[in-house]
Amino acid sequence: MKRKNNLICLCVLWGMVGWAAAQQPDTVSEKDYLDEVPIVLSVSRLPQRLDETPGAVTIIDRQVIRMSGARDVADLLRLVPGFRVSNSFESNSPQGSYHTSQSDYSNHMQILVDGRSVYSVYLRGGTGPGLQAVALEDIERIEVHRGSNSAAYGARAFLGTINIVTRDPVDTMGAHVQAATGDNGIQDTLVRLGWGSDQARFRLSADGRADDGLRGDSGGARVQRVNLRADLRTSNQDMVELRTGQSVIEAGVGFAGQDGNAPRTRQLDTAFIQLDWKRSLGVDQDLALQVSHTAESIRDRFPYAPAPALTIDFGGRATNENVSLQHTLRATPTLRLVWGGELRRETIVSRPLYDTDSAFVTDFTRLFSNAEWRLHPDLLLNAGALYERSSIGGEHTSPRVMLNWQVTEGHTLRYGLTQAFRPPSTFEKFANVRYYLGGALADSTDVARGNVSSEKVQTRELGYLAELPGKVLSLDVRVFEERVIDFVKRPSYSLPGSGNNNEAFDYVNGEDFNIHGYEYQLKWKPWQDGQLIYGQAWVDSTQSVGTGRVGLYGSQSFMFMQHLPQGFDFSLMYYQADASHFPGADQAAPAISRTDVRLARAMRLGGRRAELSLVVQNLGASYQDFMPSFRFHQQAYVMLRLEN
Repeated sequence: MKRKNNLICLCVLWGMVGWAAAQQPDTVSEKDYLDEVPIVLSVSRLPQRLDETPGAVTIIDRQVIRMSGARDVADLLRLVPGFRVSNSFESNSPQGSYHTSQSDYSNHMQILVDGRSVYSVYLRGGTGPGLQAVALEDIERIEVHRGSNSAAYGARAFLGTINIVTRDPVDTMGAHVQAATGDNGIQDTLVRLGWGSDQARFRLSADGRADDGLRGDSGGARVQRVNLRADLRTSNQDMVELRTGQSVIEAGVGFAGQDGNAPRTRQLDTAFIQLDWKRSLGVDQDLALQVSHTAESIRDRFPYAPAPALTIDFGGRATNENVSLQHTLRATPTLRLVWGGELRRETIVSRPLYDTDSAFVTDFTRLFSNAEWRLHPDLLLNAGALYERSSIGGEHTSPRVMLNWQVTEGHTLRYGLTQAFRPPSTFEKFANVRYYLGGALADSTDVARGNVSSEKVQTRELGYLAELPGKVLSLDVRVFEERVIDFVKRPSYSLPGSGNNNEAFDYVNGEDFNIHGYEYQLKWKPWQDGQLIYGQAWVDSTQSVGTGRVGLYGSQSFMFMQHLPQGFDFSLMYYQADASHFPGADQAAPAISRTDVRLARAMRLGGRRAELSLVVQNLGASYQDFMPSFRFHQQAYVMLRLEN
């Protein structure tokens, strides 16, 4: 019955598209569409109109970010069809997962900030810390490619890509200060200064967010960040962009009564520097070089309850160095190309996790090429592939082909095939967690035997995109079938002499499963200064969880924004997800729903622009988040912004 109802809903949405199209003026030129269709940067590495990209993309723009009342990027991912989101810092930091069941690390997506990969090397490729890399106030938009994108970005883009695009310094000149305070210990602050000239512009921002965490967890969380960006015009053809910064996440984790996971405060410290050089080689081509270095330091120590003299330490450090070069050109009036290469080195040192002080080094070599070929004025072929060689996972090639057919102005159908691989992380391959007391082995947990290889996903998808003039209405539908092969599992096995339980955990390729379903997102401006965004996903997965399988589940999100007289803004955000399982547990998680509201007023204080806003998160009853004992309760906060 649920499926029947949702098919009816899709038909209603199709009817709305037709109705909205019928309301448009009779004289609509091609320019009307070109001016209104968004440009995305992160799907094929080519700047493309949304209706020409090889896949479904959700764009969370500046207006949505500001009016959502969200406090971090993870909260915004509730607006993306197919995502499941957690606010828990127990899972290293708030995160989202797409189509696979939620885990401690959610390591099947690529996270980019201005094109730099920010997944955590130390935390098995986890996405959580990367989502905390930059303050929301410094973000221009977030592009979420729903579906495998390894053809453009390699291993970690296994099931999708999130690209966080920060604001151009020209849009953040002057001083900006904001502060928020509210329930549950909420204390958020930001100070930003922008300055410069036409040849050199700079932005320096420092911010922090803090609260008491979820009810039932082991304490509050604090995120502190500082980021600097400098854009330098060195010649008429050359632009140099320098970015550097640091983020520190401190959060209470662990549980009373769990000897190997006692309550404590964990600290994740990440620092980076990134240099981008872009040269225009003419009207039809350009060259881009990116060099970056990221260093992670993790402090995570606590006493072992059965033997207080023993300190368990999960800490260590990791680095990654990356250099990439790409060339973009228009070869003919109907053919655009981007091609290039990337070298990446990931290094991890952690005696607690690997029982050695030696460094584990993984090298990646990547070569990529993507072509956009207009076969006919109404037919566009996107074809590309990425070759990757990993010192852990061996050699793989991830191809993609997708055909976009513009049936009529503003209406596009797309069909495509994709294949991608994800090599095992360093921990999945070499984990060796052992606890010693007085030189004697006390216990072991993860002891990998190294018999794990790359995961693989094969995807077929059919899409429909409607973009009507004036952005009155847009509809993006994705129907997909994803076949995951050799998914990495964590079974236990007998290991005599490994400690007091003589058992350990291994990482193996333990499962093949299918994911299929559909998802869509509707954006509608029903009247002046009002906008509605609605998304829904229905996913059927044969992935196993405990003694069962994920099965059929749905989720939906809704956001309504309205500019009101006298400088007021109102917005309402709703998210609902069906029952599922808690991460790593053979225990059902109940269905959840959450409603947030925001009311703001623009004003002037002391000659400066200001905004005062009130946000209430979760108007309804509390809900379980990440674990049965964790609950997200209703909380409210007030924020004041001041800027030149």
